[in-house]
Amino acid sequence: MYPVSRPPPSSGSNVFSGPKKACGIVLCSALFALAGCGSLIMGKVDTSLSTLKPGNFQLDPDHTRVIFKVSHLGISSFVGRFNRSDAQLNYRNDDPAASTFTADVDMTSLDINRPDFAETLMGCDWLCVNDYPKARFQSRGRAQVTGPVLAFSGDLTFRGVTKATTLTVTLNGATTNRLTGDYTLGVDAGLTLLRSEFGMGQFVPAVGDEVTLEIYAEFIRR
Repeated sequence: MYPVSRPPPSSGSNVFSGPKKACGIVLCSALFALAGCGSLIMGKVDTSLSTLKPGNFQLDPDHTRVIFKVSHLGISSFVGRFNRSDAQLNYRNDDPAASTFTADVDMTSLDINRPDFAETLMGCDWLCVNDYPKARFQSRGRAQVTGPVLAFSGDLTFRGVTKATTLTVTLNGATTNRLTGDYTLGVDAGLTLLRSEFGMGQFVPAVGDEVTLEIYAEFIRR
């Protein structure tokens, strides 16, 4: 008798059988469970200014980035950040325009990914951080409200000079972080300044006069 050869498995055969199939089922179950956990962390997101909870909100430093941009040679943007900052928002949902905003940036926390050049920029030809270690914005009067945006008029103090400016704050929405129980508000904010008005006019226009400050942050209701 001739030996009977077994045909190879067809392309439609389930090669993931036995232990491999069991492992696949476990892996898929774990992925679905993780996806479910992500959903459980988030609560309902409030985006209407009237439904956001009122009160005092404190900046969460673990979820904050403060970035600055300035033109370089008219062809690119030089970008850096400050790693330490503090801010408070006193929010009024019955009258959002009556809310107030205060922010401080630690100028000694400059980070441009080049420590030697950072030391140069922190000297008194530029930021002069030994004499002026902080920059501060303090709102005054009523904010202008347009949709989710609050435009705070206020005073910016930088390098010992105080000038009037406007900080634009977009309230992205708020939710309860179910891991911490904190009612958390997401904010994007920004302002522009002319550095020459604060005694720092070196190399204009090769290095742009206008500096853009951007803040991406979360605030926790206290």
